[in-house]
Amino acid sequence: MSDLFESTKPEELTSFVGKHLIYTYDNGWQYELYVKNARTIDYRIHSGMVGGRWVRDQEVHIVRLAPDVFKISWDEPTGTAVSVAVNLTSRQLHGVIFFPAWIGETPEKTVCFQNEHLDEMRAYRDAGPTYPRLVIDEFATVTFVEDCGADDETVVACAPSELPAGYAARRN
Repeated sequence: MSDLFESTKPEELTSFVGKHLIYTYDNGWQYELYVKNARTIDYRIHSGMVGGRWVRDQEVHIVRLAPDVFKISWDEPTGTAVSVAVNLTSRQLHGVIFFPAWIGETPEKTVCFQNEHLDEMRAYRDAGPTYPRLVIDEFATVTFVEDCGADDETVVACAPSELPAGYAARRN
């Protein structure tokens, strides 16, 4: 394996940690993600099936695939599994979301600040149904990128509905 394809090592992620992204999937769903550190992210969902949902301190696995290309993968208390590849140079992203059947049937149950409802999310997950999974496999365009540094608790600190008008429409 060449040096371009290192596994998760904090020293390999320094150019990615602290990045704050807003992106829109080809299906129109808009998300926001902050790479808080080498092991956690915060995110908000601005539109789509679970628009309005937001999460802080989600544990993740991050790898550097190539210069400016990273993959973030995680498993949520809801039973949802996610894997997102980000190419910072081309400002493209590819995400695959594996929603358990219960979210496909009642997505509104997850539209909250998850951190305040962890036991409830786990109970929904455990009650199911899990299958068949709803798989969302989409490309996205990164429309906004900034470097906020690591562990900044102010980047994702409120619900999408509490943000100023035009916040998610920013472009750079």
